[in-house]
Order: sequence, then C-alpha cells, then structure tokens
Amino acid sequence: MKGLLKCLMILCSLSFTTNTIVAQDNATYLKAGKLFDSEKGVILSDYIIKVERNRITEVGDSISIPQDAIIIDLSAYTVLPGMIDGHTHLMTLDNLNDDTPISDKLLFEGNALRILRGSKRAKSWLVNGFTTVRDLGDSGAFLDVALKKAINEGTVDGPRMFVSGPIITSEGGQVAGLEKSFRDVISDEYTIVRSVDDAINAVRLHVNYGADIIKICANNSPNNTSLTIDEMKAIVKMAHRYDKKVTAHATNDLAVWEAVTAGVDGIEHGYEISDSTLMLMAEKGVALVPTDLSIPLYHMLYDIIDFKWDREKNIQRIKDRHRDRLQRAIKAGVTIVTGSDNYLDFELPQGEAAKNILLAYLEEGMTPMQILSSSTYLSAKFMDKENELGIIKEGAFADIIAVKGDIENDFANSIFNLVFVMKNGEIYVDTENLFEEIDVDDEILQSYTGNYELSPGFVITVSKKGNQLKARATGQDEYKFYPKSENIFYAKDVAIQITFNLDDDGQVVGLTLLAGGGESNAPKLEE
Repeated sequence: MKGLLKCLMILCSLSFTTNTIVAQDNATYLKAGKLFDSEKGVILSDYIIKVERNRITEVGDSISIPQDAIIIDLSAYTVLPGMIDGHTHLMTLDNLNDDTPISDKLLFEGNALRILRGSKRAKSWLVNGFTTVRDLGDSGAFLDVALKKAINEGTVDGPRMFVSGPIITSEGGQVAGLEKSFRDVISDEYTIVRSVDDAINAVRLHVNYGADIIKICANNSPNNTSLTIDEMKAIVKMAHRYDKKVTAHATNDLAVWEAVTAGVDGIEHGYEISDSTLMLMAEKGVALVPTDLSIPLYHMLYDIIDFKWDREKNIQRIKDRHRDRLQRAIKAGVTIVTGSDNYLDFELPQGEAAKNILLAYLEEGMTPMQILSSSTYLSAKFMDKENELGIIKEGAFADIIAVKGDIENDFANSIFNLVFVMKNGEIYVDTENLFEEIDVDDEILQSYTGNYELSPGFVITVSKKGNQLKARATGQDEYKFYPKSENIFYAKDVAIQITFNLDDDGQVVGLTLLAGGGESNAPKLEE
C-alpha cells in the first residue's frame, strides 16, 4: 500500500518542470455545534474537527474549510469522543431464567457459534456509541483475541477491542456447584492456577496468545475460594514486566483490599468497599469499575423472571447501597471507569442494554460531565491510551459520536438519542443523513475506466466495480476511490486525489493526479 504512494510521490516530484504545486485536501470536516472536551470535562461551542483517513488532524474554533471540502454538519448536535465500555463479555449472553447457563455455553454452543454470535453483539455496542471496549473473559480459549483480529482487519464491524483472554482464577473458576469429575469442562473458560508458579506461567500464556489486559478473580463469587495475595503479586509483577495492566474481579471489601495490596491496577464491581480500602485505592491510583444496573434494567429483569416480591423496595435498597459506595469512592478521589458487565439477556440489543450503565451512574449521583469523562477520557487513560482514544484532539483516532438534545440538562434522554457514529474515520451510524454521499451516474463512471500513462511504462488502470472506481498503478496495489464531485475522486486509505479531465465535447482525455502535494497529468491511452 505504501509502495504505490511512494512511487507516485517520486514520480510527481520528477515530472514537474513548471513548479506546479497544488494544495491537496482529502480531509473530512465535522462542524460541531457543541463539543465535549473530555480531558477538561466541559462543553465547548462551535468547533470544527478535521479528519484525515483514520485520525483527527486538527481541532479548533477558527479552522478554515476549503471550498470543495467534504463537510459533515453536526452544528445542531453535541459531539463526543467515541465512548468506552470498560467491562464487556461479547461472547456471553445468559438467559435470566436458566439456573445453569454455563452448561449450555460450554457444552452445547461451541466456539464457532459463540464467536458468530459475539460478532453480532460487538456491532450492537458500536452502533450504540461505544467505539472501544475492554472484553474481560467469559470468552472461551481466546475467542476474544480472534474477534478482535476480525474487527481490526474489517471482516466484521465492531468496536476496538482490548481483551483479557480467559480469566485467571483459583480452583473452580466462577462456576458454582460443579462436580469434581467435570473440572476439565472449565479449563478453556478459565485459566486455573494452584500455585505461584502457575500464576507466573498463566501471565506468560496470556501474553503469548494475544491478551492486552490480565484479568484475575480476587474472589471467585459465586464460589467461595480466592487467589492468595502471593499469587496475585506474582501475576501483577509478571504482567507489568510485559506492560500489561491487571484488573481484578472483587466484590467484597476483603477481596478488594487484598487485590489492591497485591498491586492491581483496577477493581471490577467492588460492591462492598470500606472507606479505608477506598483511601488505599486512591493512594495507589487503582481505578474502580462499578458495574451497576439502571432502574429500567431492574424492571426488565423482574418482568422476565416474574419477580413476586416488592420490586420498588428491592430496587431502592440496592440503589441506595450502590449510590453510597460510588459517592464515597468519588469523595475519596478514586478514578471511576465506565463498565457495563452486560452479559444478561434483557431481550434487547446487548449494546443498548450496556448503555444503561450511564443511567445507573446518573441515578447514583454522578453528574453528566462526570459520566461522560468516565466513559471517554478516564477510561482511555486507564488503558494508557488517552492521547488516542476517548478524546477529540490532534493525533487521536477519528472515533466520534453525536447526540441530539441537551446533554447537560436532559442526559437520560439525549445520550440515547444517537445520530452519528464514526469509528476509525468510517461512518457506521447516520440517522439524520448528515453525510450525503455523492452519486455519480453509472455511465459517467464507465467513461472514466481505462489506462492513463503517467510516464513511459508507468500506467494507471482505472476500473469500475458497482458504483465505485478502483485504480492500480503498474506493479502496485489497487485502491478504492470515492467521489468528491462528478469528476473528482479521492482515496480514503492514502493521500491521493484523481481529477478526470474532459474536452469540449465532454470526452475523457486524461486525469490529473494529486499525491504528496504535487500535481501530475496523465493522458488517457486509446483502447
């Protein structure tokens, strides 16, 4: 891919005799009415975002837009960085009325079906505004690594994935009531360690097979066993040696304290945490990922399981406890990272259900700006990716979403009123037809096909496939070209623009190539 651009740039520089240099702009310009500055936690007005290929190259309130530029007008909306869900399980969806869902998942679903279902769930996160997820186990023997690769290569649509592989646990994993003779059933679902040496080797195994994060169980709830502090320390030491962070499933205060003492970087759930443990977390810079349910999801859950007791009283008791824990954590100075932990079937798209985590935080007293910061910049910073993800700034990936409504004063409604999702410079959601694709007549496209000679022995061949043009230079890779206008086409992958030149009779006589800031003409060869 880089070879063609290099050849074209060299060719252009050699072909100039008149010093003709033209400014080239294949960028897309997004006009934001309101823009969330995730690092500062404030809303800015009337900003412009310049995107080139898959990166943001400029952000400001006084950027000049070229006359023929591609513009996406988001001036009526609030523009946010793509959100990050810091705790997902894309390969798992449990029936709420199944007492032993693990048996179906491990014994009957199988890897092929599981990853196919996971790929569909991945897209549901993306179209709900989550352009990045941390997938933390319950994904078989590194099926999460396989799905991540498929997304990265464009085989399936989904968010960026940072994956843990199988959760590292003590005996039994998180499968309650398993008969001893069936222990091997969970050997792919969990990495079981029985000693410090096992713990060290488990990290090596995970790093070798492509894990980005190491996830452990400080306690095995619903089982009663746990890793020892020495085992956890060995895991942390080895993981940090390979620049991998460690996050711990920990539901009670003892498990949280032991994991933090062992040196982990994050705590998942933390339903019960004392003030002294929260102070220790803040002192050591350990983040908390509260995985709470929203009130609407509790009602859906109770409808599905036909809950017979006083649901309002039960929900209020749970929410009061979660609110107390979350507010004490914030007061102690603990960083809050967004994580849905959505693996239950609420009979709606899983990514939509996951988005309810934002409502849960709102119900528990976080402000809209705090929630948005936790869902973007702080989540990215936890992964050491704050300059590339969860932020709209020069150099960051072009992961951008937009919502309709008053995000500051009507958060619960506006955050679900999603109108635009861009990930890695590609548009996946555009409910308002904000980006109008230029449609060039099929007959005109056909007239552009043929061979164009840039220099003796160096020919560009233009072909048509469907409503798209493709171009290949002699001995080089082929690129897709998209219309800027009826006769101007650009490549998204590289900085190349082609203008087809017509004579007075409207016949195509050649093309003008812009590459590397230089312009070169190529006459069309007769067939």
